[in-house]
Amino acid sequence: MKALLVLEDGTVFKGHGYGAEGETTGEVVFNTSMTGYQEILTDPSYAGQIVTMTYPMIGNYGVNDEDNESKASHVKGFVVREGVSDYSNYRATGGLEDWLRKNNIVGIKEIDTRALTKRIRTKGAMRGVISTTDISPESLREKALETPGLLGQNLVRQVTTEEAYTY
Repeated sequence: MKALLVLEDGTVFKGHGYGAEGETTGEVVFNTSMTGYQEILTDPSYAGQIVTMTYPMIGNYGVNDEDNESKASHVKGFVVREGVSDYSNYRATGGLEDWLRKNNIVGIKEIDTRALTKRIRTKGAMRGVISTTDISPESLREKALETPGLLGQNLVRQVTTEEAYTY
């Protein structure tokens, strides 16, 4: 399925949906790790953000419950160059794309993540929208501009547990 990532400055990246279908907004950031995508997706410090992975192949070792950093994912979206569907790891209990769907995380793949990373590095983090349902760049840019920034949001309240638990 076709998907778009549109930044608040009007930059458009065309790709294919990866994970859940739909639309999501957030602050677009990047991570340069070669491994650890599951830990990144479940790291509460990424709350409210659309995370771009700069390493070109993501998903090659699957997912498992032991690698989660928290009980839930708090990212708003996920961006990869190539989403690998054939994973190989004796610890894996499933594939990344299925995990993204199960956790209702809208993503996009097959875009130029190097160009996106350079743009963010040069201009700073920007609000953006990933959509598999609305493919109008103009409409998506308006949605990006309407998205509240992270400044002033109480993200700690959103990611904190109600009760302490043993991990």
